[in-house]
Amino acid sequence: MADWAFEVRATSRAPIEVVWPLIGEAARWKEWSFLTQTGLEREGEPAPDGVGAIRRFTSLGIGSREEVAVWEPPHHLGYVILSGFPVRNYRGDVVLTEEDGRTTLTWSASFDTKIPGTGRLMHEVLFLIIGRFAAGVVRAADATMEPTGR
Repeated sequence: MADWAFEVRATSRAPIEVVWPLIGEAARWKEWSFLTQTGLEREGEPAPDGVGAIRRFTSLGIGSREEVAVWEPPHHLGYVILSGFPVRNYRGDVVLTEEDGRTTLTWSASFDTKIPGTGRLMHEVLFLIIGRFAAGVVRAADATMEPTGR
């Protein structure tokens, strides 16, 4: 059991088939997030973004490496951070559920601190980053939808 954990939820007007590729395909993250470089260091199974894929994300020269641990399109992406944050045992899970054509994204994460006394700070930093990711993917997915006229 990790020392620290949180969950972020966001809902898109877009169907799950629109939201999943934005989350599931590493190369697409630069389309909707603050990241400047996104892609794969190693392909997974099934190729390219599946289990075992190592995803590399950077912004302003700072980045992280993550390994895909769960790949269940279009509903679940699980990953672990390999490097880039001063945390241990980081596990993230993005679960997509669809109801009435809308997609709810539930992004949970848990981790242990690497540096004593930094737990609260890392919790806040990671919570803010994941919150920005969730808002960004929803904004991008919603932008693909035609106006409803309401």
